[in-house]
Amino acid sequence: MIYFNLFSNILITKGVTRILVSDLQRNVSELYPLELYEVIEELKINSIEDILKKYDVESKEIFNQYLNFLLGKEYGFITEGSWDNNLPPLSLEYHDYSYISDAFIEMEDWLVLKKILFSVESLMIKHLVIYSSKKLNQEEFLEIDNIFENSALQGIEIFSPFHEQINKTFIKGLNEKTARIYNLVFYNCKRNPFKIKDEFRFTINFTSSELELSSCGKVDMKYFNTNMPKVLEAINHNSCLHKKIGIDRFGNIKNCPLMPQSFGNIKEITLEEALSKSAFRKYWNLTKDNIEVCKDCEFRYICTDCRAYTECSHTNEDGLDISKPLKCGYNPYTGEWKEWSKNPLKQKAIQFYSLYK
Repeated sequence: MIYFNLFSNILITKGVTRILVSDLQRNVSELYPLELYEVIEELKINSIEDILKKYDVESKEIFNQYLNFLLGKEYGFITEGSWDNNLPPLSLEYHDYSYISDAFIEMEDWLVLKKILFSVESLMIKHLVIYSSKKLNQEEFLEIDNIFENSALQGIEIFSPFHEQINKTFIKGLNEKTARIYNLVFYNCKRNPFKIKDEFRFTINFTSSELELSSCGKVDMKYFNTNMPKVLEAINHNSCLHKKIGIDRFGNIKNCPLMPQSFGNIKEITLEEALSKSAFRKYWNLTKDNIEVCKDCEFRYICTDCRAYTECSHTNEDGLDISKPLKCGYNPYTGEWKEWSKNPLKQKAIQFYSLYK
């Protein structure tokens, strides 16, 4: 007897109209018809010979086409005899040593960064995202990096207004003198000041748009991420809020700067004190499998959720908002994408949030 074995790093996510096959080693996902899912499920429990015995000539040809396709895409391999005891499945457990993995700050005051320095160490925060409304000069960028010089922080991402001092020399100086900045986004930039090549350690982006945090939460295929840690986190936890903390421009500590509920102000309490409140973690384990519509979507494990802006249509028995993200225009029941802001069923929620595309 010969058997087809699906590689353990291949994740099959079933939707209503089709499946998503995610290769967690190559970091790619591809869409296929539901018929392929049925073939894969049958191959999990039966030998290829036993399956072929059940089919007529035409069905055998179709089955062999699917089998050759799976082998050609390197989704699995053939073995002889029993295989269950030798090929354990991939563990879908998710572990993160940090108490908080990411912090998001609307920076209006330098004291905020110094105030959270101890908390960055205590909570083992790995990534810091800073939204600055002030035009930062080179010295200020360097100061941000220097504040966390001896911390466990792995990376800093900064959104800052563009200004005329920003040129290639400016960026080269940051490239040479900073260690933790890994991404810079200069917004309100009317023109690209220079061409970006692979000569810098960090990534740089220029955009003509204003900085609008309310634009966060858009669901689009270009934002999907087939990354094993991200996928495993989405399977086990909320992909938007799990181990995240935010500080808005007024110093209010929140799950996300855009969420309405505050757990105190950084001027009065620490991040640890805010985190100790049980309500702070109430959304951490709300997975896409428990969110309306998302639970039927084939993209649910590679898509980032949004609890700041939802359709405001459903709550669960614990009072949690389990509505579909407002800024998603995908319908898993038809497999079609449409512009979310033009959906008449979303207009009430759009008015509630005072959102305009």
